[in-house]
Amino acid sequence: MFSKKKNWIFMLALISLFVLAACGSDDSSGNESEAEDGDYDLNESYTVVADNSFVPFEFMEDGELVGFDIDLITAIAEEAGFEIDGKIQTTNFDGIIPGLQTGQFEIAVAGIGITEERKQTIDYSDPYYESGLTIAVQQDNEDINSIEDLEGKTVATRLGSTSSQFLEETLEDKTIDTYEQLDQVYMAVENGSADAVLYDTPNVEYYIATTGDGLKTVGDNYQAEEYGIAISKGNDDLVAAINDALATLQENGTYDEIYDKWFGNEE
Repeated sequence: MFSKKKNWIFMLALISLFVLAACGSDDSSGNESEAEDGDYDLNESYTVVADNSFVPFEFMEDGELVGFDIDLITAIAEEAGFEIDGKIQTTNFDGIIPGLQTGQFEIAVAGIGITEERKQTIDYSDPYYESGLTIAVQQDNEDINSIEDLEGKTVATRLGSTSSQFLEETLEDKTIDTYEQLDQVYMAVENGSADAVLYDTPNVEYYIATTGDGLKTVGDNYQAEEYGIAISKGNDDLVAAINDALATLQENGTYDEIYDKWFGNEE
């Protein structure tokens, strides 16, 4: 009896050791996998979409899509190790987020402001550009000098933009004319059908510097916001890979080179 009891105890001890070793092995491999930096499960290529008239971020020049965002996402893809599926596609700005939601696109670059509302339906990279909203009026307009002066006026902006939402929330007495294309927004002020433009600061300033000689900016820089690369929901590894690549480009000077090309030196 004593001998059988010892045998059972010995066998139970061996079984316990085996179970503990197996569990320990699983935990170890799991931790090691989580600790591997940059080991992402990525596709070979992703569909990328952009606007085609948001200068200087993305616009057509001699039949080619160019701009700050285009150079940046190209560099990010190369750094992260994935291809852009074919050419970067283009669509109207108000079609970008619905396209991400339905799976038509997987990545979008279009000066897309990061908002809590949009985060409910899409994911974002880390911010890559700080922006805001600026008012532009005709050169001889002396009546509009601030956001308060837009009360009772007709303001042109872009369909589906954060500037449109800002106007809705800020002004009580207003008429907001929204357009799909940015050239229509500025033309509305230039031809007098709208009193002012309210839109993203870098685009307004670039337009006036290169095209809109008859316009000027007035007032402050309103509603500071950050742009992020938009990514369809459920691509957590892609978000992480893009963030790592963006951080690397910012550290090694590539981001600054792209910025200087399109905006001039930050200093």
